[in-house]
Amino acid sequence: MVKKPPGRFPGPCYIFVNLAALVLAAVFLQSCDTACVTVPPSELEKIGTLIFLNECGGKEENLTAWNEGEEFASLGIGHFLWYPKGKEYRFHESFPSLFEFLKSIGAKPPEWMYALPSFDLPWDSRAEFYDDFNSRRMVSLRKFMLDTVALQSRFIAERMEKSLPKMLESAPPGSRENIRKQFYRVAGSPMGLYLLVDYVNFKGEGTSPAERYKGEGWGLLQVLEMMKGDEKGPPALEEFARSAEAVLERRVRNSPSGRNEKRFLPGWKNRIGTYAPGNMESYAAGIKHDRDESESPEDAIKALYRKLVCGLFY
Repeated sequence: MVKKPPGRFPGPCYIFVNLAALVLAAVFLQSCDTACVTVPPSELEKIGTLIFLNECGGKEENLTAWNEGEEFASLGIGHFLWYPKGKEYRFHESFPSLFEFLKSIGAKPPEWMYALPSFDLPWDSRAEFYDDFNSRRMVSLRKFMLDTVALQSRFIAERMEKSLPKMLESAPPGSRENIRKQFYRVAGSPMGLYLLVDYVNFKGEGTSPAERYKGEGWGLLQVLEMMKGDEKGPPALEEFARSAEAVLERRVRNSPSGRNEKRFLPGWKNRIGTYAPGNMESYAAGIKHDRDESESPEDAIKALYRKLVCGLFY
């Protein structure tokens, strides 16, 4: 706020400047409402480790995988999808975007990846992929994925950080306020950033019209839409987990019978189980930041959120 010069009453210019400052603040706060959730570096390492465990079982060989019954490879700690040449599917193909991100910040991919005539997966089938599993080309791809684990974590986190504006634009006007509220409710809860980052990587934002069965999506948008509570902390984590499980069960019911997605559901539910409040203590213990030994795990995580939304809210 502009200070009044001593010994003088506020004139028209002073009032105008103050009004302008208020308008600018309002505009800033509105943009902040959808663009300023960030993952602290201290928490990013823990989240990346958990995603590596969720997707790859923490095993290096699973950094290059092709799941049975699927038509594409899953690479890196987030099992980013890469399609063979000429193939298009309803699911978001994320590996090409990851590849460009890694190159943009100085990572060095294997030379053979630069020589591809088009940036498509160079194996046409699961059988061909695993026949070549120990080849020089595949080993170099796994090494590239292993060498860039921290950068992949950053890529995954940035996708979540950009998700709220996309979800609000895609959602019906009548549900936008609840989606915004639930997003910040989860983000402001202990371990909440892990839930948001992991689920966006796991099942997407939920904004793509292609990622629908019978008109129903299964991404973060659909999970938040189903939530109705107000309280942060464990109640928010519990409701998010219940909502995510319900959304995934609906996806399986709506899926084409030929895909037999029911076989995936137990593993999906195991992953949702990591969202439970009972995991807060081990989660806090894995985050590297200075704190008093007397501080509880919940308070330790809450300390990371002080300036979560543009540094304005405490």
